[in-house]
Amino acid sequence: MSVRPIVITGEPVLHRAAALVTDFDDDLRTLVEDMYETNVAANGVGLAAPQVGVALRVFIWKMGNEDGVPEQGHVINPTVTTSKIPQERPNPDEETEGCLSVPGEAFPLKRADRAHVIAFDVDGNRIEFDATGWFARCMQHEYDHLNGTLYVDRLDDRQSKKARKAVKRNGWGKPGNSWHPGVDRDPFGHDEDDNDEHADELIG
Repeated sequence: MSVRPIVITGEPVLHRAAALVTDFDDDLRTLVEDMYETNVAANGVGLAAPQVGVALRVFIWKMGNEDGVPEQGHVINPTVTTSKIPQERPNPDEETEGCLSVPGEAFPLKRADRAHVIAFDVDGNRIEFDATGWFARCMQHEYDHLNGTLYVDRLDDRQSKKARKAVKRNGWGKPGNSWHPGVDRDPFGHDEDDNDEHADELIG
């Protein structure tokens, strides 16, 4: 297993739909294991294959939940359906997300409260489960990655303007930017003592 670099917004693989997995082989198992290790090193709750530069429909998570789903898991070729997304503005104290491919930034976003996931595991076995609350948010966030959508693409006008300014300020929005968990400084500050600024944010 190895920790892989995480690509940053502007890298083309993040902005196009990923391909279906057709070979359930050792290369796929290695990818999933590397994604687990990369996610832990990055202090994330989820990671999609495009975020490590691989245009395949795979994502992993490491997140506690109340839905009876293992705390750590993966899905291959998933389909995610959701309940209706509420129309009111998101509460920035309770509904703020971050993303490992938009490192160090966080913005409030409204998501559906429930998600239903149908997928396969690395051995080709069918998986099906329901997710609620923050776990449902994680499923939606990672599934978006497989369709070439980042959470900042879904922000309302006010937050979207802030996100665009952050992208410009950091020199992102073009190919060639990445960061390496465990090598580079944690952009969300998890490697700094007593830093809980992002403790309640979804980072995936």
